[in-house]
Amino acid sequence: MNPDVFFENFELLADAPNGVQKLRELILQLAVMGKLVEQDPNDEPASVLLEKIEAEKKRQIKEKLIRSESFAPIKEDELFFKIPANWEWIRLGQIGDWGAGSTPNRKNPDYYDGTTKWFKSGELNDGYIIESEEKITDLALKECSLRLNKKDDVLIAMYGATIGKVAILDTEATTNQAVCACTCFTGVYNRYLFFLLKAYLKYFASQGAGGAQPNISRIKIVNTVAPLPPLAEQKRIVAKVDELMSLCNKLEARRQKKQEIQSKLNSAALDRMLSAESQEEFEHHWQRICENFDLLYDNPENVGKLRQAILQLAVQGKLVEQNPEDEPASFLIEKINNEKKKLVKEGRIKKNKSFSSIETEEIPNELPKGWTLEYLRNIVLDFQNGTSKRDSSAGEPIPVLRLADIKSGKLCENSVREINLTEKEALNYRVDKGDILVIRVNGSENLVGRFIPCVINRKWAYCDHLIRVKLPADCIDQHYLRIYAESSEARSHILQKTITTAGQKTINQVGLGSLPVLIPPLNEQKRIVEKVEQLMGLCDELELKLRKEREDSGKLMETVVRGLLEGAVPEI
Repeated sequence: MNPDVFFENFELLADAPNGVQKLRELILQLAVMGKLVEQDPNDEPASVLLEKIEAEKKRQIKEKLIRSESFAPIKEDELFFKIPANWEWIRLGQIGDWGAGSTPNRKNPDYYDGTTKWFKSGELNDGYIIESEEKITDLALKECSLRLNKKDDVLIAMYGATIGKVAILDTEATTNQAVCACTCFTGVYNRYLFFLLKAYLKYFASQGAGGAQPNISRIKIVNTVAPLPPLAEQKRIVAKVDELMSLCNKLEARRQKKQEIQSKLNSAALDRMLSAESQEEFEHHWQRICENFDLLYDNPENVGKLRQAILQLAVQGKLVEQNPEDEPASFLIEKINNEKKKLVKEGRIKKNKSFSSIETEEIPNELPKGWTLEYLRNIVLDFQNGTSKRDSSAGEPIPVLRLADIKSGKLCENSVREINLTEKEALNYRVDKGDILVIRVNGSENLVGRFIPCVINRKWAYCDHLIRVKLPADCIDQHYLRIYAESSEARSHILQKTITTAGQKTINQVGLGSLPVLIPPLNEQKRIVEKVEQLMGLCDELELKLRKEREDSGKLMETVVRGLLEGAVPEI
């Protein structure tokens, strides 16, 4: 691919997923491959430059300014990619004097709080550095294995999480042992070396892998094979990199500004929708969001805010109209109480302790007409934890639902395991269509307390990581209860009632039962469920569209990268 195509589509590529960061990496890769600027036949070839560097090196060795060091010839299989004819492959040790630092003994206070700057690897910032967090004394310089680095020396971090980080000294300074410094020989532009090392970041990281703490050594660095352009081209490369990195900064700032504006517009649109006073007003605001979706959203992950707004509207009674002919929810509470008394008398459920209901004066005045508020424990028939059995020879094999059988908030039939249960156990832990399973324990705060409706009519049981919630027939719609449990108020209450033990978060029956639930008339529950499913389906479509656009943008970036870096190895 012609690099001109790259420059012409620069801003378009920046819109790809993580596009600006990929552009920065690509710029550096093109730079060290000789594809960022044109070669000038009038430039003094790098081969002549190398001869001059070798002569300077011999002089410095003779004057005992640096130590003599030899390097193995470069083999064909060490070359990463093709380079221009007037470039040369070198080992990094050939183009500068490299040396690592050290840490003076911490137990000796006479070594610290001096005037000489002493940098640690964590202070390298991929730019110029001038002020260090700590300083050492002249005594430390004299007695410890420290190298006093010159202004304009190039630094690279060799240990741990900072491996491959670089900086240029804007002052005379020393470093600790986790940093290696290079004083470039005449003819090597220190800022070209700086960008070269940044381009080699992934390579150095791969070289440091394998140990408990990743690290590279001075020996590995000085023996690394790298391309050397003519000095004049080094300077042109640096100027071009500076220009393009500045453009990247502007594109990134513009994107951040765009995201800030989108966030404000999105919040305003959702606020208007949440404050809708009528079904007609809601539909109007919803339509405006759909019409301006591209303006409000460019990230599929942000659609979550829209989904949460829909749930919020649903449990506030603003998603569908109230019908005065619907039987009020207060009648449902009476039916539930009568049903529970009947089942207790028949011995089908246990008689629970007497729990208080929400007092009339505690019910908010702004509740939609026909709605009521009641604790979860008072609107369900019973709670039951699942079986703790993992293996048994007694009984018959029964499929037992586990956390692994829950995917995206739904029960999956594909890989349900069987456990032998007695007839009594199978009946006690049976989950029926219309029940809800609640995740009782999980390491993730995002999953504990989630409601999973059982819509499958099977003779299944469930494990003790789950709580079965048995609902009264024709009073509480299981899908409405799940919608309510997903609302921000319900999730907040559930998480407040969880306890954490050994990294596992747990909600018990008492905590679950104390959840206040807003209850609409049964017919309205069903209308809410239908409307939520419809709107969530539209969210799915919009989210899919965004993901497709992101995927297409990513493919474009990959195509451009492949075309520009043809012949390069993945590490560089």
